[in-house]
Amino acid sequence: MKKRILITGANGLLGQKLVHLLTQQPTIELIATARGDNRLPFSEGYVYRSMDITDRQQVLDVITETRPDVVIHGAAMTDVDKCETQKDACWAQNVHAVEYIVEACSTIDAFLVHVSTDFIFDGAAGPYDETAEANPISFYGWSKQAGESVVRHSAIRWAIARTVLVYGIAHDMSRSNIILWVKKSLEDGKNIKVVTDQWRSPTLAEDLAMGCYLIADQEAEGIFNISGKEVLTPYEMAIRTADYFSLDKSLIAQADASTFTQVARRPPRTGFVLDKARTVLGYDPHSFEEGIAVLASQLNG
Repeated sequence: MKKRILITGANGLLGQKLVHLLTQQPTIELIATARGDNRLPFSEGYVYRSMDITDRQQVLDVITETRPDVVIHGAAMTDVDKCETQKDACWAQNVHAVEYIVEACSTIDAFLVHVSTDFIFDGAAGPYDETAEANPISFYGWSKQAGESVVRHSAIRWAIARTVLVYGIAHDMSRSNIILWVKKSLEDGKNIKVVTDQWRSPTLAEDLAMGCYLIADQEAEGIFNISGKEVLTPYEMAIRTADYFSLDKSLIAQADASTFTQVARRPPRTGFVLDKARTVLGYDPHSFEEGIAVLASQLNG
């Protein structure tokens, strides 16, 4: 029996990795959706449908017509500072869209995998397990917590995949990440300041895609932490990147978060405990060094 999976946000970083992974599974029929045209680098092995998640009728039409067994909802507004200044757009994409997707899933009894974030926490007591109390300190975090709430209080079968600081290479290279930024800066001989008073578990996009696939495949219900396995400061990530590429670490200066003016507040210490995902799903993410190696091979590829 083939399982039909529909994903949202197919043009984004997670979406691209999901399409790549899911088209390699012989038991899966994939429907890739995103706003506007298909920007994926290949068109084999899946069906593409244009779907704006903020348009309720479009969401209902596409999902009820394609009738997936599972929906992986990865599309969201994730620019933390933009969410703070464009609250209506943020709420439309991160909350109302979830309501429409839940409604569509309930119509056809589809299982929903909803992607969420460590920014639902205040960062006072990380790393967090799945039972930790949410307490967002930014509008983005609040919108993602509200989205989770829509899913949790629905009558559908659901899972929430929470993740942290996703990095990777998208085919159009539209988004940078800490590894690419550090590598480029040091290669150009630039001095950079990197914070030492924030902690995250950086997540390779391929690992997040695998975690979502494992949940979807097993239709495993509940909340799962899907992140990298190490809790690091951005400064530690920068040093490890410099080491990997044999670049000059003396260009990297330590700074604290107060050095940078950002519109939205960031939780200082997050990171995730992965015991549940390992035990229930068999999730086994890359180390940060292994993640850098994956990016390096893709840059050379």
